[in-house]
Amino acid sequence: MNSILTLYPWQHHIWKQLQLLKGNGRWPHAILLYGPEGIGKKVFAEMLAQSILCESPQQGGQACGSCSSCGWFSQYSHPDYRRLRPENLEEEGGESDSEGATTSTKTVKTPSKEIVINQVRQLSDFMSVSTHRHGMRVIVIYPAEAMNVAAANALLKSLEEPGPNTMFILVCCSVDALLPTLVSRCQQFALTMPDRKQALNWLEQQDIHQPAQFLAEQGGAPLAALMSAQSGMQEQQQEFLRHLQHPHMNEVLKIADKLHKSPMTLVLSWMQRWLYDIFSYKLSGTVRYYPHYQKEVDAINTLISMPALLALIDANTQRRAMAEHPLSTKLVIEEMLLEYVDCF
Repeated sequence: MNSILTLYPWQHHIWKQLQLLKGNGRWPHAILLYGPEGIGKKVFAEMLAQSILCESPQQGGQACGSCSSCGWFSQYSHPDYRRLRPENLEEEGGESDSEGATTSTKTVKTPSKEIVINQVRQLSDFMSVSTHRHGMRVIVIYPAEAMNVAAANALLKSLEEPGPNTMFILVCCSVDALLPTLVSRCQQFALTMPDRKQALNWLEQQDIHQPAQFLAEQGGAPLAALMSAQSGMQEQQQEFLRHLQHPHMNEVLKIADKLHKSPMTLVLSWMQRWLYDIFSYKLSGTVRYYPHYQKEVDAINTLISMPALLALIDANTQRRAMAEHPLSTKLVIEEMLLEYVDCF
């Protein structure tokens, strides 16, 4: 991670709003940043945290990147900074996630996907001592919806009685997934999806070929589009989609065999988008995720009934709930494709 983070082009307006609050002396003790996946919320939160802790912030409020505080922050060793996140997002080195990140772990047990109460309780010791050089302390919680009920209730007390010079920054995709009492104690700021032109310009600057295609597939989220373009899964995806365009029982086992080592959530997302596009086309004549396959969607649309389509969508939604721990990826893909072919 660099010693200084950089705002994405679509984040400047919300950054200015926050800096106005700071300039007017109305800096809240708790901020809730929310918005769709794949737009850089985590990077924004960490940039905000770094700027608060920076000893010589720039004119626009960004961290200088060169003071001792920024140096500690870049090494994740700042004495006045803590972040709470699920165990499965913890890494031994580097930094990134679906907001711009990868994950790795060498633990034997399955890493927890929740932020648990013990993590929140450990903040008590952190907040009970004086801050370094009598400055601010910052706590980033990401994703906030990963807190289980016990952890969320434990955090409430800290938000109700915040210590001096303490700032909480919560980051989530859905405000509705949080306890209302938790939300009410935070000042909310929406991080919105960039407009299409802005997102395409940014992707082109990253040297992404066919950026419009990847952006559409990811629902307009530029960071998700970037990750998809760099995933190296395009060939497998295209073969999978070709099968969906021309479903045939004889191809099911071959496709399942080729994809059995692919991430289950990824394969299911391909199917979900395809089914949604058929559904959307039936209702409004529009294709959202795969606009370059509109002719193929039109052809499939005439061959499948709405009840059959809704049944497929429902079955796929249920598979997503178990996608992280499938008994057999190959069997799940086979079952999914057999159900699809059977509808024709």
